[in-house]
This record gives sequence, C-alpha cells and structure tokens, in this order.
Amino acid sequence: MCLAIPMQIIHIDGFNARCAAKGVERDASLFLLQGETLELGDYILIHVGYAIQKISEEEANSTWELLDQMLEEDVVNA
Repeated sequence: MCLAIPMQIIHIDGFNARCAAKGVERDASLFLLQGETLELGDYILIHVGYAIQKISEEEANSTWELLDQMLEEDVVNA
C-alpha cells in the first residue's frame, strides 16, 4: 500500500517546494506537477518526496482527520 501525505506549500523555488503539515516541514519535488498552476498556500499530496496531486484544503483536512483517527486506534489497541 502506498501512502501520500497532504501538505501545504510554504515556499516555491523552481520545481522544488518547502511544504508544511502539523508542524513538520519537508522539501518536495514539483516536477510531476509541471502542468498544474501551483501557488503558495496550495495543498498537495506528497509521496516519497514528490508532489503527485493538487488537492483542496477540505480534502487535506479530511485526510488528516482520517489519519489522526487511525493513529488513535493504533495507540488504543497497542
């Protein structure tokens, strides 16, 4: 199973972006999204260091809610 993490773009430099989510910052390649118009504040899905899809803020928040629920269940059942 593959997992992509939603993050928000906070800096863009060519095909590279600095992204943030839940207090964590990471660099990601925008190379795969060359056809997309990306701006600061946009949300993208990151998989192994590559942005693979632009998503809405609502989709990002929904995904984070689901991931948080999964982590809570894992802690409770550990």
